Amino acid sequence: MAAVGEAVHPSAAKAAPPAIEVSHLTKAFYDSEGDRVTVAVSDVSFSVARGEFVCIVGPSGCGKTTVLRILADLEQQLGGTVKLNSATPPAMVFQEASVLPWLTVSENIAFPLSLKGVSRAKQEARVSELLALTGLTDFAKARPHQLSGGMKQRVSVARALVDDREILLMDEPFGALDEQTRLVLQQELLRIWETTGKTVVFITHSVDEALTLADRVIVMSPRPGTLVANLTVPFERPRDVVEMRRDKRFWDMTYEVWRLLASPAGA
Repeated sequence: MAAVGEAVHPSAAKAAPPAIEVSHLTKAFYDSEGDRVTVAVSDVSFSVARGEFVCIVGPSGCGKTTVLRILADLEQQLGGTVKLNSATPPAMVFQEASVLPWLTVSENIAFPLSLKGVSRAKQEARVSELLALTGLTDFAKARPHQLSGGMKQRVSVARALVDDREILLMDEPFGALDEQTRLVLQQELLRIWETTGKTVVFITHSVDEALTLADRVIVMSPRPGTLVANLTVPFERPRDVVEMRRDKRFWDMTYEVWRLLASPAGA
């Protein structure tokens, strides 16, 4: 299956400019003496349309998370440009659920709003919406130690959505979960994304997770990470994460992505 450039989510077909524009991105890390030690990312360019869901896959150490951290302004690139055409900074969900253990589920979700001084009434209204959206209403007063790993990640997603930022960056948020829980949360994430229309960049090691979720899959090479392929995912929406695995195209495309990952040149 050939790379096909820039696919656009139907809800964003007429949107311009893209939500994210990355051009010739390069990142290197230095030692304490200031000598360059590792080139993590080399000459990576891609864009993400408004409302599009893009997954980035690649071998460990290829720079996937580095790219995401640069988008989140947690790292600075060595070269190239990154432009976010957004009125708000991106929200980020990390691999490990970053819930605050001394707060309840509701308080964790509301935390960004409390830092901004949003009124208690507005906080409660927004949190109530997100508790319902993420299936956590019955756990509003629970503490993190009372939650499963999957539920903690639901809290992390809800908190990332609470102040309605336009771009959502997700760094392997389901990587530590068992397969059954991952499937459940993939379906939930698709439902949430379809409801909110956020622009999403999602990092994963899992090829089938990428194909399950994404409009497009960006494949990166081993370090230094370069862009090997930019593949459109052909499955209609809404998607059923179980039923789509009956589609022969799913397995054909899984093979194609694995073939690209096995070949540093993407040949």
